[in-house]
Amino acid sequence: MPPSTRRPDPPYLRIVAEIRSRILAGDLRPGERAPSVRQIAQQWGVAVATATRVMATLRDEGLVEARVGSGTVVSARAGRQRPAVTPGPRRAGVPRRALNRKQVLRAAIAIADVEGLDAVSMRRLAAEFGVGPMSLYRHVANKDELVAGMVDEAFGGLELPDPGPEGWRAKLELISRGHWALCRRHLWLPRAISFTRPLLVPNLTAHTEWTLRAIDGLGLAGETLLREALTLHALVTTVALSMADEVEAEQETGVTLDGWRLAERKRVGELMDSGRFPLLAAVPTEAVADLDGLFEYGLARHLDGFAALLEGRTR
Repeated sequence: MPPSTRRPDPPYLRIVAEIRSRILAGDLRPGERAPSVRQIAQQWGVAVATATRVMATLRDEGLVEARVGSGTVVSARAGRQRPAVTPGPRRAGVPRRALNRKQVLRAAIAIADVEGLDAVSMRRLAAEFGVGPMSLYRHVANKDELVAGMVDEAFGGLELPDPGPEGWRAKLELISRGHWALCRRHLWLPRAISFTRPLLVPNLTAHTEWTLRAIDGLGLAGETLLREALTLHALVTTVALSMADEVEAEQETGVTLDGWRLAERKRVGELMDSGRFPLLAAVPTEAVADLDGLFEYGLARHLDGFAALLEGRTR
């Protein structure tokens, strides 16, 4: 194609080229923080989705990596860059490792646990295994099926007792705390689940069925049973999303919650000392950040309300 008619590179590739050149020139050195998704979006005036694709491409090339508590930094391998996605020719007599679906799902979960769900792609997984992306399509058809499988694999790691503890309340506490622990372990999990377009995967469906059995026989209509199961799960995921947002904010900015509070102390102090919000001013600041406490409080109050619903039906 003549230069005059050649189509320009997509915006994300141009941004990748700029950041890559800065890394290879030594302007960004190994261990230093790379531009965050938000910074890329602001500096180059692109959408967050485009900035996310930039970061995914840089990770695929081995130029940046995520570090828990530090955010995304320039990789130590950046100085000896090699193509990270296109596998090299296979050496004679050295068979490539056979993959199975469970290995693919577990690798995807490991990436999401550290870098978030947006970092998971067929290309990235192929790089992890040193194979071509097409090799993975024998195990998962597309990104949607991959995420559904990840959710199923995660919920499969939480075994529920049969029949479980005595009484509906103890059962609902058990499954809710189990789901809370899952969401703490896999911060991406709440964002992968939809109530309006539910994932019909065996392990997640089994958890819903277990919850329904816990409250079956209480004289409630089927619609009420399902709404209770969904509301209970929504309580868990709502608080878990706040936890995921905080971890993401720390990785993006490099500022911990304590550090953020310290920076905001003067402004918050002025607001609380104004006398306009005496009740808020009397609340210890630690209570706001105690998401475990918030979850337990929300669970207890919700189950109190459900108990009141059952009591009202027996009068």
